[in-house]
Amino acid sequence: MLTKKEVLESINLLPSKFEAEDAIERIILLEKIHIGLAESEAGKVVSMEQAKTSLKKWLK
Repeated sequence: MLTKKEVLESINLLPSKFEAEDAIERIILLEKIHIGLAESEAGKVVSMEQAKTSLKKWLK
């Protein structure tokens, strides 16, 4: 879960004038990073070999 502090810090990195879409995209990216880190900590990862195998199937 995101914290207000993280969101505000991320938004503060935007220029003084920006589109709302830019802020939304930044927040979504931040959330996805948090989800990925949580999954990694929970052991929900695949090896490089598993990733390569899956990638080969997707690129057919």
